[in-house]
Amino acid sequence: MAAAMIATPAPQITDAVRRNMALLIQLRWLAVGGQLLTILIVHGPMGIALPLAPLLAAISLLVFINIVTLYMLHRFDAGLEYALFTALMFDIAALTWQLHFTGGLANPFAALFLLQVVIGAMVLRPAASWAMVAASLGALAVLAIDPVPLALPPELQDEEFSLYLQGSFVCFGLIAVLLVAFVTRIARNLRERDSALAAIRQRAAEEDHIVRMGLLASGAAHELGTPLATLSVLVNDFRAMPELNAVADLSADLDDMENAVQRCKTIVSGILMSAGEARGEATERTTMRAFLRDIVDEWQVTRGLDTLEYHDRFGQDVAIVSDPALRQVIGNVIDNAVEVSPQWVGIRAARQGEALELTVTDRGPGFAEEILDGLGKPYRSTKGKPGGGLGLFLLVNVMRKLGGEVRAGNREQGGAEVTIWLPLDAIAYSTGART
Repeated sequence: MAAAMIATPAPQITDAVRRNMALLIQLRWLAVGGQLLTILIVHGPMGIALPLAPLLAAISLLVFINIVTLYMLHRFDAGLEYALFTALMFDIAALTWQLHFTGGLANPFAALFLLQVVIGAMVLRPAASWAMVAASLGALAVLAIDPVPLALPPELQDEEFSLYLQGSFVCFGLIAVLLVAFVTRIARNLRERDSALAAIRQRAAEEDHIVRMGLLASGAAHELGTPLATLSVLVNDFRAMPELNAVADLSADLDDMENAVQRCKTIVSGILMSAGEARGEATERTTMRAFLRDIVDEWQVTRGLDTLEYHDRFGQDVAIVSDPALRQVIGNVIDNAVEVSPQWVGIRAARQGEALELTVTDRGPGFAEEILDGLGKPYRSTKGKPGGGLGLFLLVNVMRKLGGEVRAGNREQGGAEVTIWLPLDAIAYSTGART
């Protein structure tokens, strides 16, 4: 019956179910303690003879349910919602059993069924909640059939109604306190679950945004390939013309044009290689030191940046698979640092356990608070340029895909600092290391 009413929980709500189960375990321990205290007072100072065997048997059942639930909570991830429903049904059965031997519906604590129904409505799916209602109504119907009355001592027989009112007052207070305490905790769990779902939807939207940008970039690269090839052919044709070769200045201009065309071809090829990386293309075997050294050399030699200060503290080298996307986003971070701090940029590579810790620092104005608060959100930039803020956005998402992390902040001595933490397993070529 429960299997037909409770769908398999989605992964994002598993944590909420676990927290709800933990709350129910706490509530059940309170119930066990309260029942033992009640039996002790009623059977002792009040002098009302109680059938101890069935009452203690029900309490033992609750203890057993709690132990089994605790075991499932620590051992399993799947099926927790079924366990939650089953445990609540056992709670109803235990309460029915206890009330049957203590007066049935004449017992003021019969109102505790309402607590079970409200809890079920808070933590279960609608179909299972209605099953809880049906079970509670069925239990009340059973209690109306030949319950075992309480044997009141002679001095209390004339105060039966007064005892009922006192018990009702205690029951109402108990339900009110437990509901407020429990419902507020459940509501907090639901808010946390909703927040997690919102974060997942936001992440999916960001990843879709990355896919669209990748498609746009690869499409533009393909479109640029034809005119670049045409320009290359034209430059070569111009070189073949004797009258143009006789002009020295024009020959130098043709050299610059050819270099520019080749540079554009290299950029277009890099875009296409990055677009094919997800299919296992555009990767090559290298080492972590060589990978980082190539990036630094590109800035120091190819781009003529002599203010970049690189410190290699990585330690023992490891073989990795060069990732074009990773290379590009690291280049974006350096590019941002150079743009705001052309006089000096520092890069430090270190090894923290089995992870790379790459830190890029500058002496620029630092990050604004809104950038740090929304780190990794697209179009968060203080540069005022169209498309600004995509560098950090791409960095955060690439690191997320690789299982890494990005931390950003401002230095006390001025400037910004971006730290990339990347597990080596994400790009490792093999488990063996080499120097």
